[in-house]
Amino acid sequence: MRKLSLLFAGALMGASAMSLVYGAPGSAANAAGSETYKQLAIFGDIFERVRANYVTPPDDKSLVENAINGMLASLDPHSSYMNAEQAQDMRVQTKGEFGGLGIEVTMENDLVKVITPIDDTPAAKAGVLAGDYIAKIDGEEVRGLTLNDAVEKMRGPVNTPIKLTILRQGADKPIELTVVRDIIKVKAVKYRVENDIGYMKITSFTEKTYDDLENAIENIKKQVPNDKLKGYVLDLRLNPGGLLDQAVSVSDAFLKRGEIVSTRGRDPKDVTRFDAKPKQVDDIGGKPMIVLVNGGSASASEIVAGALQDLRRVTVVGTQSFGKGSVQTIIPLGENGALRLTTALYYTPSGKSIQGKGITPDIKVDQPLPPDLQGRDLTRGESDLKGHIKGADESSTGSGSAAYVPPDPKDDLQLIYAEQLLRGEKTDPSFPPNPDKAVLNQ
Repeated sequence: MRKLSLLFAGALMGASAMSLVYGAPGSAANAAGSETYKQLAIFGDIFERVRANYVTPPDDKSLVENAINGMLASLDPHSSYMNAEQAQDMRVQTKGEFGGLGIEVTMENDLVKVITPIDDTPAAKAGVLAGDYIAKIDGEEVRGLTLNDAVEKMRGPVNTPIKLTILRQGADKPIELTVVRDIIKVKAVKYRVENDIGYMKITSFTEKTYDDLENAIENIKKQVPNDKLKGYVLDLRLNPGGLLDQAVSVSDAFLKRGEIVSTRGRDPKDVTRFDAKPKQVDDIGGKPMIVLVNGGSASASEIVAGALQDLRRVTVVGTQSFGKGSVQTIIPLGENGALRLTTALYYTPSGKSIQGKGITPDIKVDQPLPPDLQGRDLTRGESDLKGHIKGADESSTGSGSAAYVPPDPKDDLQLIYAEQLLRGEKTDPSFPPNPDKAVLNQ
């Protein structure tokens, strides 16, 4: 059975997630020519004929939304229309906090299964445990609901109660729990200390990512004396992207100077450059760092990996990244939702576009699939998406690679290799990188 995992923020952005830049409502558009208006008249005629003659009465709103999305889908896979509800979900995802219970869930056997309760949240305090099955929500059977429907029912205003009926292994009868919703803050950065190495995993780029990263660095420094700390691993695998400004801030944390990324729009003069703030020392004191990427590393995570790689601040280990090098602008449409439109491509400091190409690791380390996944195609890449924008450096090889990370670090060959490099147990010409050999756009 295929399992889908969601946080109560709703589905976090998928592998084709986009970097986000918020635009202003009512952006100016060029006036269309007379031929264009003739085509629009054809659309109006067809719309009316469908409304009048289709075998069952169609929903007008649905017809219009699907027509709009059809137009946008013909442009590229990342441009789309979001109705008011979808636009609100997107804002919740990028904000990184929401009113809910605080559990990560999946759908299994037609029931909502709790993967894990988040520490110090209403669900954890009420006694919800990993492995619990939620059978009813406020007395309504979960069977027959989609995972999104169930998540939507469990989200809600802060300080409002919700009753969960839980099936738990070992319990002889269903357990009734009342949970009071609260503000849930999703950690965008998970971290731990591996003896003498600081490990940081960025799961997505929300409004809280940079703050979470700084907190992780501070806590790692407290746990390991500076003279004992060999370096850091920054794990960007399975990171689908998110906010462009957060990618810039994260990159800046590890740089003393230099260009991070530039974006270029339709007009050749429409170029925006983002640079690191000049400083004497970066936020990790110049310690060595390895960045991990795979086919699940997309968009904002590729901005970070590309900047740090081009400026020779880090060594990138893993497999080819997803290759999403486009920027989407979110244009609010008031009560009608928002338009997500591809408005630019981004370029690494060397001036290269990773659109349809991806970030090529300095050291390729493949991660074998477990027996239960062998034979499945887990490769993810922008170049495989129908209608994707052809990248300037895209080749027949394309972009992407397997998007798989073992749940147990003991089986994680890419992470093990990175730690061995940092400890000097393995050597490679690309580690440590030489900043004097930074590859810059001339």
